[in-house]
Amino acid sequence: MNPRTKRSDIQSWTVVSSFTTKAILSTLVLLGFSSICLAKELPEAPSAVLASPGYMMETTSAPVQAPHRFAETKPVDLKFVSLALISTGSAFADSYTTLFARQNWLAGKKGVCNIEVESAYLYGTHPTVVRSYAVASVKSVGAVAAAYYLRKHHSRLWSMPLLANSVIGLQGVTQNMIECN
Repeated sequence: MNPRTKRSDIQSWTVVSSFTTKAILSTLVLLGFSSICLAKELPEAPSAVLASPGYMMETTSAPVQAPHRFAETKPVDLKFVSLALISTGSAFADSYTTLFARQNWLAGKKGVCNIEVESAYLYGTHPTVVRSYAVASVKSVGAVAAAYYLRKHHSRLWSMPLLANSVIGLQGVTQNMIECN
């Protein structure tokens, strides 16, 4: 390999790297200035308006309307409880069917799942009963707490944590029933 070619490759890489760095910095500066330019001027201070002698300024303003209040609903109602039960049931069903892998491993069965593959980081390779149900408890309590918080603060997406936990749990049940039986 020609040393001159190697040096020119390094120099060209340095030029490209320098150009890339300059382009990124220029883009960030441009974005920063464009956000500043969109800002409006600060309003006049009330003391400056009142301190000007010689005239009285009469202003009329639109009537102030009260902010839109949501209808007060209880955070925990029949819909919340039913979704929480479905979510918790699917999480515990997933943990129960995950234990099939441990039972197959203890029985020495070959050709069926005898180790946890999909969520080994949660349950471990050979899930224990306590760990399996602890995972289901944490997932359920987390989903219910998140849904309660969102519901209490009037978010329209309050049911998403419960639905996501249900879908994930039912997918795990389906996977375990297909693979482990």
